[in-house]
Amino acid sequence: MEDIQRFIEQTNLRPTLTDKEIDQLVEQAGKYNFAGICVPPFWVKKAKREIGMENIRLVTVIGFPLGYQMTESKVHEMEIAIANGADELDMVMNISAFKSKMPWVKIEIAKCARLAHDNEKLLKVIIETAYLDKHEMINAAKLCQDAGVDYVKTSTGFAIGGARVEDVRLLREKLSDHIGIKASGGIKTLEQASLLIGAGADRIGTSSGIKIMEELAANRT
Repeated sequence: MEDIQRFIEQTNLRPTLTDKEIDQLVEQAGKYNFAGICVPPFWVKKAKREIGMENIRLVTVIGFPLGYQMTESKVHEMEIAIANGADELDMVMNISAFKSKMPWVKIEIAKCARLAHDNEKLLKVIIETAYLDKHEMINAAKLCQDAGVDYVKTSTGFAIGGARVEDVRLLREKLSDHIGIKASGGIKTLEQASLLIGAGADRIGTSSGIKIMEELAANRT
């Protein structure tokens, strides 16, 4: 896939992340023409400053990594991230409430979607597919769609499993075409990324974007 870089969000959410690595993320995204970078909320303001006028989407996480913060906390996180320059918000669904079949999950997502869209930002909701069976995955995806999200995202990368081709294919079958799918969690190779894109992923969240591009370059020779 010659244009695979346009699917990639180069991600670094490690607790040991430093300011120099933020600079590297921005530099790499510009060099390889990645879709964007995903950084922790603390580093959004610096990343925005380093991106400047470059065409790099700035993504951060909300309610990360477990999702069971109060809605007010998630909303406040979003407000700060937006003020600091984030273009897209990847929010973790309240899986605890979802498993308890509470209607609040949809209400919370709808509130966050409205906040994002009122500020002309995108909302992705992480449903953490590793913790859901097939029926739950379908219900979670439809709930997100009905609540007005822009993307459904598979994983935080902190759960027991990450993005799987069969899960992305199922999500693509059940979601409307206007809802994007972000595959993330454990994506380390060109083959994995290509298979996930083929299954319907619109974005690939990975910390291995450089490695994937090096594989692509090697395949061309």
